[in-house]
Amino acid sequence: MPPKYLPQTPQAKPRQNLPTRNPLNPNTQNHILRQRRQRFPNHITIAKSRKILAIFLVFVLIAIIFLFSVYSKVALPRESKMPTLSISKEDVAVRGNIYTAKTYQDSEGYSLARSNKLYKLGFNPRSIDPDKKELFITLLEIYSGVPRYAIVEKLKHPKYQILSYKISPNVAANLRALNAKLLAYNVFREYIDEYGKVVGKIGLSVEVSGVSREYPYNDMLEPFIGYVTKSEIGRLTMPIGVDGIENARENILREKQNGELVGKRDIGFNIIQSKQAHFTPREDGFSVRLGIPFSLQQKLEEALDNAKKEYQSQEIIAGIINPKNGQILAIATTNRFNPNAIKEQDKPHLKIRAIAESFEPGSTIKPIIYAMLLEKKLINPQSQIDLGNGYYMLGKHTITDDSIMPQNPTIEDVLLHSSNVGMILLSNRLNGQEFYDGLRSFGLGERTGIDLPREQNGIIPSIKELSKTQGTTKKSVSFGYATRVTFMQLLRAYSVFANGGYLITPHITQSYIAPDGKIYIPTTHTTKPTQAITESTAKKMQNLLIKVVESGTGKAAKVEQAGIITGGKTGTAREIAQSGGYGQKHNGSFFGFATDSQNTFVIGVVTFGASGQHYYGSQNSAPVFKKIVDILIAQGYLQPKTKKR
Repeated sequence: MPPKYLPQTPQAKPRQNLPTRNPLNPNTQNHILRQRRQRFPNHITIAKSRKILAIFLVFVLIAIIFLFSVYSKVALPRESKMPTLSISKEDVAVRGNIYTAKTYQDSEGYSLARSNKLYKLGFNPRSIDPDKKELFITLLEIYSGVPRYAIVEKLKHPKYQILSYKISPNVAANLRALNAKLLAYNVFREYIDEYGKVVGKIGLSVEVSGVSREYPYNDMLEPFIGYVTKSEIGRLTMPIGVDGIENARENILREKQNGELVGKRDIGFNIIQSKQAHFTPREDGFSVRLGIPFSLQQKLEEALDNAKKEYQSQEIIAGIINPKNGQILAIATTNRFNPNAIKEQDKPHLKIRAIAESFEPGSTIKPIIYAMLLEKKLINPQSQIDLGNGYYMLGKHTITDDSIMPQNPTIEDVLLHSSNVGMILLSNRLNGQEFYDGLRSFGLGERTGIDLPREQNGIIPSIKELSKTQGTTKKSVSFGYATRVTFMQLLRAYSVFANGGYLITPHITQSYIAPDGKIYIPTTHTTKPTQAITESTAKKMQNLLIKVVESGTGKAAKVEQAGIITGGKTGTAREIAQSGGYGQKHNGSFFGFATDSQNTFVIGVVTFGASGQHYYGSQNSAPVFKKIVDILIAQGYLQPKTKKR
């Protein structure tokens, strides 16, 4: 019996329907398990299902990871292994060409300026199989023209190298063919870079780096053609016109839009031509055709070069214009330059002196003033005039006549023999307003509108200056001083005498040629000419200028060919020295026309900086004028009459 002070624990009742445990009796164990399954069947099933599901999910996750790994290695392009399989290539548009006029001798005209694409050549030195490096060097030198030592030097570097930026189109085509051969012979290989990644084999890279401008005939028609400068546009080097036609027609000549080809590439980085490839065509610039025939321009330049040597002048400028439509048939200077390789000594000659620099015209202005007097009926050419023995006091200076005048000179003789005194006396018959308006009606003091850049206005005195009765300005202008004109202004003004009195707009451009071959005429060609003088006055001036050549100061311009008539006027003026005042050198000139039964051409010649014994216009420019007429005859532009047998 337990002690009394201990609490009494009630005795647990034995479980009902459960046999006494006996671990050694298997029947008893199985019976107990069967009873538990009967009491808790759902609990056992759920636990087992969860275990199976967990195992299944693990297997699915492992499968997903495996499939993604395979896909990333096989299906997705890796940048470290190979560049993208889809690439785009730019089809670079080019600047338009500049052509000479078409002739029966040359149906297309000569290209005076044209554009060529330049290509850059590159390769990855580590992509070249070391066992085939010598073969690579030998073939690349032959195909590219790049010296062997330059190729060897590039191969020493581990990174991608550009071998040249000035590969011509023909060489580029040959290099692409070489690239295919090198790939076929496994000269290029895969390699493992410093990060342990595989870099696929890549062949030669031949891509456009820019566009160059080429002048096949070097200095021909310069500076009127002009030149270009290089401009970086994106990743390309492109030409932009600086002066001459290159600049004046920049918007016409300049390339419009680059093309693009997008598609899958092959191992040589060539786009595979397929339906999936997308092509955007390029738009090149328009070409410009000049109205200047190649052969005529060439002969004119030769004639001027010879004359410069003979007369020891600084520069000679000459031009031929069709007075009916303003088309420049030829224009040249002796101070030309080669735009392919402009040198330091060429810089003073880059500007177009024929339009960008003015000079005092001397006696070539006299026919213009004489025509103004005829137009207003202020003179009668057959009336006599007192020239005061050929002397006139103009301020502090004594004006004299160089030529010997007839005993009883007429107003016509003033022009025929180029009397300075006579022109001073005749100009007094015009008031300041009439004088000013007359000069402007012939286009003096304003731009001619020729399609060349940086044209100057020249200088004519104001109405106020020309109106001063005691002043010397109007009198000085009457014989070619105190005013400044450009060569082109005088060429245009003399066209008035040869086309019935109209002031036309000169132009060098004849037409534009679209990339598809269509021809367009510039709108400036349709500009309506203005009437400077009446047709009657123009005809009278023609006859007077013919007399100047036949019996006056312009005899050196006469052509001894039946059916060819020439007329014009000489001029001589002292050059203004750099320190001010007049120097010892002169500008001699001759402007006039030559005509046959059908065609008429106006010709101008100015000899700048003449010295020695041949400084008068009648001694230098008039003989050059005659030579130019002979060239026009020889080239078939003027037709002499054939003598009947």
